[in-house]
Amino acid sequence: MKLSKLSLRTRIFISMTLVVFIASILITAIAIFQYREEAEEYHNERLERKEGAIREHIDLILRNTTYEETTEKIPLMFREPRKLGINELYTIHNLPVNIYDLEGNLLIKVPETFVSDTLNKKIDKKIIESLEKKIDKRVLVKTEKDKVNYQSSYTYIYNTKGKTLGILHLSYSEDDDFITRELGEFLKRIGEVSLIILLIAIVIAYFLSKYVTRSLKTISDTIDQTRLDKRNKRIQINDVSGEIYSLVNAYNSMIDELEESAAMLAKSEREAAWREMAKQVAHEIKNPLTPMRLTVQSFERKFDPNDPNVNQKVQEYSDTLIQQIDTMSSIASAFSNFAQMPAQKSETLDVVKIVGLALDIFNEDYIFFPSEKKKIIAKFDRTQLIRVVTNLLKNAIQAIPEDHTPKILVDVFTEEENVVITVADNGVGITEENKKKIFEPKFTTKSSGMGLGLGMVKNIVETYKGSITFTSQEGKGTVFKVKFPKE
Repeated sequence: MKLSKLSLRTRIFISMTLVVFIASILITAIAIFQYREEAEEYHNERLERKEGAIREHIDLILRNTTYEETTEKIPLMFREPRKLGINELYTIHNLPVNIYDLEGNLLIKVPETFVSDTLNKKIDKKIIESLEKKIDKRVLVKTEKDKVNYQSSYTYIYNTKGKTLGILHLSYSEDDDFITRELGEFLKRIGEVSLIILLIAIVIAYFLSKYVTRSLKTISDTIDQTRLDKRNKRIQINDVSGEIYSLVNAYNSMIDELEESAAMLAKSEREAAWREMAKQVAHEIKNPLTPMRLTVQSFERKFDPNDPNVNQKVQEYSDTLIQQIDTMSSIASAFSNFAQMPAQKSETLDVVKIVGLALDIFNEDYIFFPSEKKKIIAKFDRTQLIRVVTNLLKNAIQAIPEDHTPKILVDVFTEEENVVITVADNGVGITEENKKKIFEPKFTTKSSGMGLGLGMVKNIVETYKGSITFTSQEGKGTVFKVKFPKE
């Protein structure tokens, strides 16, 4: 899993833990490096001190010797039976001593049981060449044997007159047992302290990440609940950082602007809707007015009181006018019903019974209501429920062509905590093009009518937190499904 996909809280927690863990590793590495440097420095200084003491001892031997101070006499000078001999040198300084001539051949070796190698018999020519080139006339060689580190020091031996007599070789074994034990104890303490610090860091990281992300979680939850179709809450958070405070202010400002824009948009949409509705109503009213005008003008021109069929003609003119007046009346009623928003009047009623009462208005024998439930109790407005059912039935009846054997099936049942009413017909169905427009006001596929019925039904059902859906197949029929909660 990528770190960028983790939550901010998890990333803060992991980052703080890693920082402490890496810091502990770095401290341990630095401690080991420091101990190794100190150990190397200690061994170098110790070898230099011993070398200085041994050279002073050798100078004392040379000053008190009775032999001629030459390279050939070195074995005799250093083995004289007195307290200043080579054996006493080893006893005092506890360091193996080898003395070579200027060609690198071994002259004296003390003690005899010391670890032997090729250098004990003859010095490598490279070491002699390096010794000659060195300003301080000293060569230090580091070797390892049997997992023990050795430092070998090569320096010249001078007589009392400053003439070079031979080469002094000191071999020093690096005993790191004490330093290793000390380092082990130190690393153990570092480990214990690091573990405690790591546990403390985990706890601090947990609460810190929780504190930092708490405000962001509140903001995130509020943003998730933001909707354009409802009033949104402002975020109220105290004791936050400057960055979070700026973010909250930006969101609250956006909400204020959104509310203002939504109000203006809603107002504009309502005004546009009413303008369109007014145009539609005016258009629908003009349609019957034209034949009425023509009928009256024709009656005025052709009226003859002496015509034997005058009564019949007057009746025909009257029927035409009454028909057009009825059309205008139905248009006005449809507009009035749609404009009247249903009040949320909740009554505890038996849905099955109310649907049955609504069906009693229709005398058609092809309407079937085989409800299995005797009673389904819910809260709804009685009048509005009847209006929903009658509008769906009118649409179902009008959707069935004259050449079909009509059949309409109405059913009422429950789904979990919801009441469901279905109205199924075997009419012409709804085309794919019209499915998206079916609930729009003033949309209709009939030659007459305002197209307000389904829009009004949708408005009523949604007022009671319900929904209306449909399924349709062209040439086979349509099923409308109304669902709303019982409570």
